[in-house]
Amino acid sequence: MADIVIDHVTKRFADFTAVDDIAMSFADGEVACLLGPSGCGKTTLMRMLSGLETPTSGRILFGGRNVTRLAPRKRNVGMVFQYPVMYPTLSVRENIALPMLYDRQVSAAERERRVEEVLDVLDIRPLADAFIESLSAGNRQKVAVGRAVARQSEIVLFDEPTTNVEVNAKLHLIRAFKLVAQRLKQTIVYVTHDQTEAMTLADRIALMQAGRILQYDRPQVLYNEPTSEFGGWFLGNPGMNFVPAEVADGKIVSPILATPLPAPAGLGPGGKTTVGIRPEQVRMVAKPQQGSVAAVLAEQAIGIAGRYLTKVRIGDTVLKVNTESRPPAPLGGTVHLIAPTERVMLFRDGQRVTA
Repeated sequence: MADIVIDHVTKRFADFTAVDDIAMSFADGEVACLLGPSGCGKTTLMRMLSGLETPTSGRILFGGRNVTRLAPRKRNVGMVFQYPVMYPTLSVRENIALPMLYDRQVSAAERERRVEEVLDVLDIRPLADAFIESLSAGNRQKVAVGRAVARQSEIVLFDEPTTNVEVNAKLHLIRAFKLVAQRLKQTIVYVTHDQTEAMTLADRIALMQAGRILQYDRPQVLYNEPTSEFGGWFLGNPGMNFVPAEVADGKIVSPILATPLPAPAGLGPGGKTTVGIRPEQVRMVAKPQQGSVAAVLAEQAIGIAGRYLTKVRIGDTVLKVNTESRPPAPLGGTVHLIAPTERVMLFRDGQRVTA
């Protein structure tokens, strides 16, 4: 296994900066996800890790070894792409074994042992002698994963491998990825725009926007303690509510707050200030209670997996509320919202402000 160090790496294409001075590291044996919307730079960063692109500036180190300008074949890296490249005239077993055929350090017995292990881990033993063209897209991608990990490279890179797989097969693939990570303990970097995949698979997630890493931490930390408005919005379905707020006389005043909150030391008026809270953390009640504010039911509730997603309006501000029961008022009626102060987060100019 090997850790990965990205040492102030920048990648420019003419006047466009795809990756902007990223400095971070992935621990050995860790499953790390690069998560973000299309165009945020995650695939460009992945391509630099694989050797398919060269940084404009900065260094990349694998296990302390500078690989910045090494060719892909010299990096001891396995890679799984969106579209798996297979040999249709070979069986599943032969496709998995192929990268090891020319490795003199891998004996025939060891090669067979690795192939058998991968067939079991990925639950594709019944397909071992089938030809690639007879497989579904999901099973082809499993074979691609098997071929990449059977080499026992120090590092395995996954570039959105479930993008072209139908929903049911995607769930099986994600389960297979988790088994691979748990059993083989290779250092894995996984690129995705799907937050469910990232939250399910990753030991830690690197959230990207505009070529930068905004936050890198465990999935539950990114969800519960976002350091930016973008992080609060991007993670969650739906994302966090952001309600306009003001700082006045050392207090935070906002339509969602029944009582102003103390402002953090040193935070004065000025700048764009918002209060953030997740839709499932807002309580909705029928009658006024201590700490509640009145709101108007702006949209009919939508039932999703036993919960109800509703939009409400406080003045000109629209909020999303996700509750376990139906709203206690008809459309256009008045409900009352309670935002627990321990769940409220403060943001200034898009960045989290803490005490």
